[in-house]
Amino acid sequence: MRRNPSYWLVISSAAVLLFMLVILTSAASASGAQTLNTLPQQATPTELPGVANETCLQCHGQPNQTYTFANGEVLDISINAQDYSASVHGRGGYACVQCHSDIRAYPHPKYSADTARALTLKLNESCRTCHASNYNQQQFSVHAAARAAGKEEAATCTDCHGSHYAQRLTDIKTHKLLPQTRVWIPQTCAKCHNAIYQKYKTSVHGSALLDENNQDVPTCIDCHGVHNIPNPTTAAFRLKSPELCAKCHTDKAKMARYGLSTNVLNSYVADFHGTTVQLFEKESPDSETNKAVCYDCHGIHDIQRTKDTTTGLRLQENLLKRCQTCHPDATINFPTAWLSHYEPSPDKFPIVYYVNLFYQFFIPGVLGFMAILVALDFGRKVYDRFKPKKTPPPAPPAENPPAKEAAHG
Repeated sequence: MRRNPSYWLVISSAAVLLFMLVILTSAASASGAQTLNTLPQQATPTELPGVANETCLQCHGQPNQTYTFANGEVLDISINAQDYSASVHGRGGYACVQCHSDIRAYPHPKYSADTARALTLKLNESCRTCHASNYNQQQFSVHAAARAAGKEEAATCTDCHGSHYAQRLTDIKTHKLLPQTRVWIPQTCAKCHNAIYQKYKTSVHGSALLDENNQDVPTCIDCHGVHNIPNPTTAAFRLKSPELCAKCHTDKAKMARYGLSTNVLNSYVADFHGTTVQLFEKESPDSETNKAVCYDCHGIHDIQRTKDTTTGLRLQENLLKRCQTCHPDATINFPTAWLSHYEPSPDKFPIVYYVNLFYQFFIPGVLGFMAILVALDFGRKVYDRFKPKKTPPPAPPAENPPAKEAAHG
């Protein structure tokens, strides 16, 4: 049966309208999905294999985002997208959910932590995923020991490095600390150890670093370590401390720039204090000793120049005060028995230098002369013992008077 052309026109129009309706419905669905992503508070909990940072920042990138804990603490959970992108993790392209690994949907599951600190301690575990070696080292640090003893305020990874805005601290190629890092370290430690920082920043080391950006001087981690920071109050740390100071003070290139002696360790070990401390370190590293180490004389965090007109140890009365800490009966002449850490020279301790010089020639000369005498005497004895004995000449015949002449006589 033949159809009227208008019939086909109606059918075609209906098909076109149906097709357009499908397209519009799909577009609306897509628009709705986009709206859900834009407004995550309206989203349904849909498990996703991965979540892009942009998705997280749609909400957390907005200012004044907070989370209130059961105890009433309020945590700021807003993230500055630009600052995160400039961080070491942002530059590396790491995703939020690599640290917040339990979040894959919105609404988020509620935090099991009741306080902000408890949450920090929990999230600190995620650092192990990428930084296992450093994480394991800090497990044996004084900070970890303090946390294990119930002091939750002891430093964790993010307390030092930060969380969302962690910066690169070492050079990518050389793996050495960046110049700005050496300044950043004491400022970071000051968050918990401010009283010590106040002493350090006015010391000969701290002022050179913080005021002059001198990269030769030690910063906190040069003495205390990085992740496996030991307890500095132990006998073992005390006995080991001269070697810490010697790392810089026996460096000829560094010390030459400041006109300082590199004989510090040798001169210390050679005297009674150093010999005893070294013996304790090798034989009984956990035993207490009252023998002086470097920081007993020079100070710890408040070390000043020895030439300082107020506190310098070059001043006789200041040195005497330090000596009297252990030797209360010491008199004004007591420190003069110590030659400091400098080797005697025509300029420093000339009398000792020339006496030493005299004996350097006199003693070898006397011993050498005696050795020659002994050698000559020994040689003579050996010669006399083994020289060939001379055969005595035959005795001349006895002169007997002739018998006849004797008879007639």
